Amino acid sequence: MKKHLVIMTISALLVLLIGGFFAVRIALESVSVMAGDSSEDAQESQAEEVAQTIDVEEYLQRMRTLAHVLEEESLEDPSVEENPPVLLWPVTDAPIPNPGALLPFKRIVAYYGNFYSTRMGILGEYSRDEVLRRLNEAVLDWEEADPSTPVMPAIDYIAVTAQASPGGDGLYRFRMPEEHIERAIDMADEIGGIVILEVQAGLANLMDEVEHLEPYLSLPQVHLAIDPEFAMKYRQPPGTAVGTVDASELNTIAEYLAELVQTHDLPPKILVVHRYTQSMVTNSDQITPLADVQVVMDMDGWGTPGQKIATYKAYIQEEPVQFTGFKVFYKNDVRYTGSYLMSPEQILQLLPKPIFIQYQ
Repeated sequence: MKKHLVIMTISALLVLLIGGFFAVRIALESVSVMAGDSSEDAQESQAEEVAQTIDVEEYLQRMRTLAHVLEEESLEDPSVEENPPVLLWPVTDAPIPNPGALLPFKRIVAYYGNFYSTRMGILGEYSRDEVLRRLNEAVLDWEEADPSTPVMPAIDYIAVTAQASPGGDGLYRFRMPEEHIERAIDMADEIGGIVILEVQAGLANLMDEVEHLEPYLSLPQVHLAIDPEFAMKYRQPPGTAVGTVDASELNTIAEYLAELVQTHDLPPKILVVHRYTQSMVTNSDQITPLADVQVVMDMDGWGTPGQKIATYKAYIQEEPVQFTGFKVFYKNDVRYTGSYLMSPEQILQLLPKPIFIQYQ
């Protein structure tokens, strides 16, 4: 199941073939959501500290709603024999966010891409006005499908793109020019939205690429996404293998973002992590959300609805971190006979309901 590269060479086709191979490999099987040992006690103990600035009860109720837990249901139903199982969702051992957090109070609907390429997503395929018009339509679709959750539009821009060739520094990545990132920010500002800057590190040091974006990440409306597929820690050229990122690296990035939040008096940041295979994110159970950094694990694979749902269950639902996302590919999701784009109503049936929706 996958995706993109800026350089229009044969290696771009190879990425699609590899992505399709992984999509087909996913089996359609049911994944239990009962396990674990979490409770709401840890979150509710923080209520006094933030009650004056964030609605803790609304936060907890919205988390239950994402997990399809009815208001009258207890997360630990004592009527279930001795030692009842505990739901994996909602995640209750992550900290209640600091004031200004977007999630789960709003759902993010993002348009993805790169201005240099018509093949990497909708941002490079259409004019600015057409992109914003289509994004507004998508926002309205999601508001109609889930009227209880306001929608925040987002421009999801690939600020560091993996490359098929090594480039002058041999790192197989290209940093976008400042004017392109500023254009993405201007587009988001025009519609009252946010910006998500994507990092495909190639052979470069992941933290170096994140820190390169600090002038933008220091802005209140700019957030971050990491694409492990193109983090090539074993030094293969991007597109020849699927990359990987460990929880320890993601925690370092989260701590860095939290420092920016505290230094610049910003609302909490969102850290999106893409995933469509097991090995793309190692030790995911050790990823640590922070009060100033909300973590979204995004199902990033393309294929038929059955393949996408199975991937979501296997690598997102069964390995809870905090929040979840789901990616819709306007072209790759309909490549197969009988396949179709999943609607907001269908996506909302997933457990948990994704709070981040990305369109490519």
